[in-house]
Amino acid sequence: MASLDSNTISLTRFFLAEQKKIPHATGELTQLLASIQTAVKTISSAVRRAGITKLFGTAGNTNVQGEEVKKLDVLANELFINLIKSSYSVAVLISEENETVIEVETERQGKYVIAFDPLDGSSNIDCLVSIGSIFAIFKKEDNSIPTIDEVLMSGRNVVAAGYALYGTATMLIMSTGNGVHGFMLDPTIGEFILTDYDMKIPKRGNIYSINEGYTHQWSEAIQEYVDNKKNPCKGKPYNARYVGSMVADVHRTIKYGGIFLYPATKAAPKGKLRLMYEAIPMAYVVTNAGGAASNGEIPILDIKPEAIHQRTEVFIGSEEDVDEVLQLIRVHKE
Repeated sequence: MASLDSNTISLTRFFLAEQKKIPHATGELTQLLASIQTAVKTISSAVRRAGITKLFGTAGNTNVQGEEVKKLDVLANELFINLIKSSYSVAVLISEENETVIEVETERQGKYVIAFDPLDGSSNIDCLVSIGSIFAIFKKEDNSIPTIDEVLMSGRNVVAAGYALYGTATMLIMSTGNGVHGFMLDPTIGEFILTDYDMKIPKRGNIYSINEGYTHQWSEAIQEYVDNKKNPCKGKPYNARYVGSMVADVHRTIKYGGIFLYPATKAAPKGKLRLMYEAIPMAYVVTNAGGAASNGEIPILDIKPEAIHQRTEVFIGSEEDVDEVLQLIRVHKE
């Protein structure tokens, strides 16, 4: 049996130390991250006991995206909302599950805006495939109550973002702009422990991740790119890996390199993934790990949202792999 580390670095300890490096830091961001951490711990417990506690299956309704809501979706969303509100550090919340923004009561308001997908990949819940939670924290200009236009901020206003992965273990991957760090939940002490310091994505990988069921709906550029990755005459073929949970697919891409693609289709000409609480958080993390993230034209972090549930194309992963698909897109547009 491995001995217990007497100098364990927990997530809270790590970010308290990081806070000291930020001029004029007030501790509000650390409070917010602590609340997110608690939500993730609780969701992790619920996911692992879902079959026993009868949380599998649907809740009998659809969300604002028109998607079937699972029972765990409802629980995860309520946990995020209640715990984040109790941090006294947020003015507005944006959730995949809520049609409009969620305003915090005046006496509990803070200076941040948070956008989150409480349970990504929920269609995989019942078959025990890895799922996750995604979030991005945006900094407002001041402590006033924000207008909807002030809420719709680009990824350049993000001060922290990350995702939780509920798989063989529960991990929380986070960045506050100073590297990307991974924390694994140790169930014996109930704490997230630093296990992956300063994660870096390889410059190029050998894995592509895309839902090939939509091949006939892709643009010619994307069809050509995927064909090239299978063709031994175009170099060593890439491996195809697609889980169907963005968190799982992007996490693998960060660890091993390669590219995750979710392009537009004829049925979804603007793309399918949501900008504020899926694309922007993942772009922030991958970019801070040395990778790249684009919508096919510009970096995802440069996109100014026009609606809280706006969708976008996503090309994210190793810098050289993303550049390769972007070059093909440009060639086909000429």
